[in-house]
This record gives sequence, structure tokens and C-alpha cells, in this order.
Amino acid sequence: MVAAERRVGNLPGESSHLVGRRGELDEMARLCGRSRLVTVTGVGGVGKTRLARQAASELQPSFADGAWWVELSPLTAAWGVLPYAIAEALPVADQTTRPMLEVIAEYLAGRETLLVWDTCEHLFEECREVASMLLSVAPGLRILATSRRPLGLHLEEVLGLDPLPVPGTDEADGDEMADSVVLLADRAAKVVPGFAVTDANRADLTALCRRLEGLPLALELAAARLRELPVAELNQRLDDRYTILGNTDGTDYEADPPWHQALSTAIGWSHQLCTPTERLVWARLSVFAGTFDIEGARQLCADELVSGERVPGLLHALVEKSILIWEPTGAGERYRMLDTIREYGAHWLRGLGEDDTLRRRHHDHYLDLARRGDAAWIGPDQFAWYDRMTAEHDNLRAALEYSLTEAEGHAALEMTAALWFFWYGCGFLKEGRHYLDQALAADTAPTPARVKALYASGPVLVYLGDLPALEERAAECTALAARFGAAERSYAAATELRVLVLRGELTQVVSRVEAQLATDWREKPLTLLPLAALVFGTHYLVAAGRFEEAIVWLDELSATCQRNGERSMRAWGDFVRSQAELALGRCEEAREHARAALLVKHRLRDGVGTGMALESLARAALATGRSAEAAWLLGLAAQLWETLGQPQAGIPAVVAAHELCERRTLEALGQDAYRHAFDDGRAIHLNTGIAHVLNSTSPPPP
Repeated sequence: MVAAERRVGNLPGESSHLVGRRGELDEMARLCGRSRLVTVTGVGGVGKTRLARQAASELQPSFADGAWWVELSPLTAAWGVLPYAIAEALPVADQTTRPMLEVIAEYLAGRETLLVWDTCEHLFEECREVASMLLSVAPGLRILATSRRPLGLHLEEVLGLDPLPVPGTDEADGDEMADSVVLLADRAAKVVPGFAVTDANRADLTALCRRLEGLPLALELAAARLRELPVAELNQRLDDRYTILGNTDGTDYEADPPWHQALSTAIGWSHQLCTPTERLVWARLSVFAGTFDIEGARQLCADELVSGERVPGLLHALVEKSILIWEPTGAGERYRMLDTIREYGAHWLRGLGEDDTLRRRHHDHYLDLARRGDAAWIGPDQFAWYDRMTAEHDNLRAALEYSLTEAEGHAALEMTAALWFFWYGCGFLKEGRHYLDQALAADTAPTPARVKALYASGPVLVYLGDLPALEERAAECTALAARFGAAERSYAAATELRVLVLRGELTQVVSRVEAQLATDWREKPLTLLPLAALVFGTHYLVAAGRFEEAIVWLDELSATCQRNGERSMRAWGDFVRSQAELALGRCEEAREHARAALLVKHRLRDGVGTGMALESLARAALATGRSAEAAWLLGLAAQLWETLGQPQAGIPAVVAAHELCERRTLEALGQDAYRHAFDDGRAIHLNTGIAHVLNSTSPPPP
């Protein structure tokens, strides 16, 4: 069989090598060997994150189930978000009704895993509680955290990180250069080709390192200035302005946040070297959580002070000054700030009195983005919308948290409802329920916005299999929709249909679908409701053995989706079609439809859809005598179901089909051959295994 190591972590790659810190890395390895919680502390800009990444990379081979990086800086201090960030980092996509923290605890309980939590200080209390709970139930778990202060748990070991060593004098220190000089020279060479430490510049470099106290971020900012100034002039300017840069323009940077003097000097001088417009844009961009794109930057920054046409050039200028980091991606250019740089900008934004204005602008931009995605999802650009919205996940969270603090209006309901396609179509079901529950609890007024939020809960609760909650929301949705118009009544009808689906009421489901198909939906812009009705209806027709009737509806579903460029619901149709074709003995047709479903569902991070397609492929392989391939596919599906928490999504018909396939495959191969093939499928990296299935017309080689 095709075999490969399973995914053993998600540690970020590094664009530059770590300078020095060998002693600290050895100490971290020692502490992690004897303690299950190690926290790296230190001032902003001292290099906690970079050290933790290197340490985790070196420690990863010691953990059978990998090292997993959890970025916490984009999260707000709102309680309850941390478990979703951890689950997103891990290969966990649980689609049950259990609390996410319970799911994570169960996943980690029997594994040897290193979790790296970067930037914990603003989530101090929640990190303490979650760490305590996870460490108590998962004996093979180790947590490595970075924070400006210890978490304060009794089992915690703390490594205080100091700045890099600086030269003792301005003169040469023999053959060995201090690590701070090495770092400064290394980063300078990246902006000034051919830059090197020479007898002519050594004294100025060592003086500069001493002035900046060996603080890595301060040194990197200074290195960026060497593009414009020779080192002697840079050193002289910093020396001349040292006293005023610690308190630029009269602002007290000892208050909030507690700026290290060297960092205040380096960032403050970078700030002074920016034009007034660049400073304003820097401050406004600090509102973003995580990364952002040019459109978002234009929406937040452009007004009578900053023209929209200037924003791309201003972003480029801030990249040149090392204030922003440019990150090209497959979905376009994105930008981000280091935490300490963002904090500096945020402090200035508060001083300008623009903080709430910009946070409102940020919220409004992402509410508009959610609305546009809502309108465009059932169409030809689903993959592009998936890429865009997943890239904006941190900003969506920040905007949602802001909306939940608003006492007036219905922004939280509007945004959580508009994001139905993100929760349901992009694989964030449990987080979607978290925000929908909060929004519905916070805003109970009988409004159209509430009707849509109740409707948006429908697909989420169906996937999670929570019938009682779905029944409750469907009843309220129906009662409330009667007060409003046709759109609200269609939301109620869709929610009622989902209740019948979860109840397994075949006759009523088919009757409702027939009624839906008898309307004039074909003459109107395409929406989710008729497509979902066709999927539900055909599923039940196949379950009832009415295969040819199901295929008629499936043909219409496929043709409708094809005309509109819709992929997600068409993929569900392909899955149902594979079941019908298999029942009719057309195994190769079943296989092709299952592969078509797999291609789309895996691309859209739809765990249930991906698992269902793999189950169909296993049954098709068995039906055509490829028993070893069937066992391998069952193993591949098994590792996915483990992350979802409910094998075969708990659907009785699918569970029964799986058990029958498993039993017959075992009979065909025998225990040893079955276990060997199954284990190979379960061990391979999921993406690698799926890529093989999609790109090969033959079974996996033995």
C-alpha cells in the first residue's frame, strides 16, 4: 500500500535562521523534559516567538503525535474562543454537539503531543484554566507557551529570556563577535547586498548593539534603516535622539504598554522616519487581527486624510521600513504586523482618539464581506470565497466579538447569519454554533435578522446532529417568520425540512421536496433551499430503493449546479448518485461520482462530505473485487472520522453500509492482509492519501 508518515505538526516555516540562543535552546529542552508546562517570558521584541519555534522544531521528533503551533495574538480577550483556535491548529474538526474543549481533551488524552501557545498574556486567565484542564487529562501532553508573564500554575517551569549578548567595548572582541552583532550584520546583509563586519564599521556596529541593548526586534528595525543610512550615521542619529525617542511627542510609553527603552528607541525612531501619512496608516492598520489584504487596508485607512489610491503605495513603504511584513499567497497579497509593532500603532491610535472609529470601520468592512459572501456562495466562485474567508478568519472573529458588544442594532445577528456559508461550507461548524448561540441570546427582538439567524443555525445543527436544538429553533423560526415576508417564510420552510431530515421522516421529506420543486424556483436567482431539498429528497429516495426516481432529480440538481457554477451542493449530489449507481450495479460510475464528490468536499474542508465520499469509494472498490484497496480506503476514512468525533456522521444507513463493507472486506482478505492494508491507509498523511485517490485510476500499489 501507499505508506507515509501521518501529519506530525504544523510548525511555521522560518525565513531566516536563529542567531545564537544555543544555551537557551538546551535549557528549554531540559525544562520540557522534566516539566509538562514551560513558559518563555520576556519583554516585547526579545525573541520569545522565534526561540519557541526553534525549540519546538528540535523537540518535535520526541513527540509521536507531533508539535502543533497555536497562534493566540489575533484572538480577543473574549472568553471561550481559545478552544476553537486550538482545534483549528490540531487535526480536529469534531462535528458532534460536545463542547470543543471536551473534544480537544479527548483527542489529546491518548497522544504524545507538544502544543505551542504563542502570545498568552492577553488571554492569561483562559490559558491558565485550559492548560490546567488539558494537562490533567492528557498525560502525554506538553505545553510550551510564550508570554510576557508566567501563567502561574504549580507545575509550570519558567525560562526568562534576556536580550542577546552585546559587546563589552566598542573595539574588536577577538575573533568571536557577540550574538547581537552577528544578528545585526546578518539582517543588514539582507537589505544591503554585500554588507559585512569590517574593521572600518566594527566600532559603530558594536556601539549600535549596546545602544539597543541587544534586543532582537530593535536590532532588526535598525538593520532595515541601513538601506538608507551608513552605519556610522545611523548610530550617531540614534545616540543623539535616544532621550527623546523613549518619549516621542510627549507620549508616555512607560504606561501602556510597558515599553523597553531600547525597543522604544528603535520603534520610535522608525516612527519618526515615517511620513505623517505613513504614521497614520500604521496606527489604523493596527486594528487588524492576523493578516489583511489591500482591499481591507483601503477600507480602513481611506478617508479625507488618506486617499484610497495611495494605500497600496503606503503599504509598500511600510514594508520597506520593516513595519509591515508582506506575505504573498495563492489567494493574493497579504500583510501583517509583528505584535509589538501593532501594539505601538494601537497605542498611537488611542492617542489620536480614533480607536473606536477604526474598530467600527473594521467591523463594517467584515460585515459587508460576509454579506457579499452570503450572496455569492451559491455560484461559480465558491473556491475563491473559501480561500478568502479562511484567510480572514482572525478578522472575522474580531469583528464578531465587536458586534457582540454593541448594545444597539442587530449587527451580531446579521453577521453570524450572513456567515452561514462560512460555518457550514468552510468547515467551522462548532465555532459557528458558538457565535450563533451568543448572537441569538444577546438579541432577542422579533426581527427579520433573528429569523435569518435561526435559519442559519439549521445547516450547522444538521451537521452536528443536534435534533432537539434544531426542533426548538425551527419552531421559533416558523412562528416568527409568519410576521414577515416571503423570504422569511422560505427560511422557515428550509428549517422545517431539516427537522424532518434529522427525524428520518422519509415520506414527509419527499413530499416537501416535491412541493418545493413545483414552485417557480427555476425562474428565480438560485438559492440554497431548492438545492438542499434535492439533496435531501434524493438521499431518501435512494434509502427507499427508488433509485431511478432519485437519478431523475439528481440529473436536475447536477444540471442546475452546472449552469450556475455551484460546486458544494453538486458534490453532495455526486455522493448520493454514487450510492444509487452502486445499488444498480454500475460500480465504475459510482466510483467516478464518489471521486467527484471527494475532490470538492476535500477542497472545501468539509470533513463529513470527504468521509462519506471515501466510504463510497471503499464500497465501490469492494464491489469490483479490489478488496485491498477497499481496506486501505477504510483506513484512510478512519483517520478522518477520528477527527470528526462521530464515525459515518452517526447516520444509521451509512453506519450499516460501512459495517457491511468492513465485514465483507475482512472476509475477502483475511485478518492479517486486511489489517495491513487498513493500517497503511490509516497511517498515510490524509492529504497525500486523498491526492493519490484523485490522481490515480488504479488501486494503491502493494
